[in-house]
Amino acid sequence: MIDNKKIIAVIGGGQCSSETAKLAEDVGRKLAKRGAVLICGGLGGVMEAACRGASAEGGMTIGILSGESRRSANPYVQIPIVTGMGHARNVAVVKSAQAVIAIDGSYGTLSEIGHALQNGIPVIGLGTWSLSRNGQPDKAIIVAKNPAEAVEIALDSSRD
Repeated sequence: MIDNKKIIAVIGGGQCSSETAKLAEDVGRKLAKRGAVLICGGLGGVMEAACRGASAEGGMTIGILSGESRRSANPYVQIPIVTGMGHARNVAVVKSAQAVIAIDGSYGTLSEIGHALQNGIPVIGLGTWSLSRNGQPDKAIIVAKNPAEAVEIALDSSRD
């Protein structure tokens, strides 16, 4: 690991409301303040806002890009990783992390949640998807009330 730092994925939509962007930016800031490395899909929306927050606090950001060019990364990604894999890169994002914070999001976010849970990676939800199985609530996603709680839970529950 990078200097034994925790690597936490922040996932969410490539487009988001200003309210959601504020949550993501706060999560990024708090992760950086705690010394965690932020990994994400490297594009806009939640990903950009989280990277912006982490960068503002001197944190490290990694973007696993879906396309063919490092230029597609948002301006706050410090380490762009070009895959050319489209949405298949979602697996690399979550498998590279020790915990995942899901903020809002659409079906791409849902796929990342599924991959993380399938691989035993804790998922902390902040205004994101909820799950049910056979009509019964599934508590696999740990619900956080705010960015501070999301970061705390992610760091405490992250796997080695």
